[in-house]
Amino acid sequence: MRKIPSLKALQAFEAAARRGSFAAAADELHVTASAISHQIRFLEQEVGVSLFHRNTRTIALTDVGENFFQSISEAFITIEAATRDIERHGKSDILTVHAVPSFAAQWLMPRLARFSAQHSSIDVRLYASADPVDLNAGLVDVDIRYGSVLPIRGVVTLPLPEEAIMPFCSPDFIARTPHHLRQPSDLCQCTLIHSEVNLLSWRGWAKRHDNVPLDFDRGPRFDRSFMAISAAVDGLGVCLESHLLVERELQTGRLVPLFEDKRSMVACHSLSTLKAKQNVPKIKAFEKWILNELARSQYKQFAEGKAGLPPLA
Repeated sequence: MRKIPSLKALQAFEAAARRGSFAAAADELHVTASAISHQIRFLEQEVGVSLFHRNTRTIALTDVGENFFQSISEAFITIEAATRDIERHGKSDILTVHAVPSFAAQWLMPRLARFSAQHSSIDVRLYASADPVDLNAGLVDVDIRYGSVLPIRGVVTLPLPEEAIMPFCSPDFIARTPHHLRQPSDLCQCTLIHSEVNLLSWRGWAKRHDNVPLDFDRGPRFDRSFMAISAAVDGLGVCLESHLLVERELQTGRLVPLFEDKRSMVACHSLSTLKAKQNVPKIKAFEKWILNELARSQYKQFAEGKAGLPPLA
């Protein structure tokens, strides 16, 4: 058990030592001078030494009292700074989320305002990188990964819903293409934009659609989906991406989907957290929220279309 003197007595001592008199300390703490004197006497009894030299009109710290005051004063300054920090941030919880860059930039960031609106007591810190994080280090609460995740002792991984993968291009690209883009074979004369780390490549997509003979060796290549999407928006060619990652571009008309009835459903992302922390309220709140948001996104672009939900490929 920690041996800590009465906090009320410490507060009286610190104020008296700092102000130089019991009366001034009493004014600051809104008590009587005799109450200050009583608390300091009580503190001296607890620590077993005199902390002040006293005469009829003045007080002065003893050597031991001076050393004690310096330490106590630093402690009060630390407490005051911590209190101001809480007041400044105004949040009771901080949730630290790590995510792969394209998911963070294209899908998660545009929605964080909705999470904050629903959970005003939680402050979100979002970090993005392709490198996995060590959840056991305690610096990150939630890790959103792309692709397969190896089992780690003490870590729980939740697969997120499958995503619809299909080709996308800009309206300008379609206008410049001399032939119609109505079926996969029509892409044979088009520039393909490659996302080299994607789970479903153009070669894999072509195999799913009668081995259409696309030119896999040509076209710009990127190691991040958000760069491939940007290239497609700029009219450089046709990209093969998840509908989740292009929602904003679809809503603004900067990209349009091709062959919606040929979409492929692929398990892409997962959410990991420590097993020991999976029931922490802030983590449970984020998990529930992200699943709800993904459900809203899942078929939004199709449900708004004239043909409704086409069959899956």
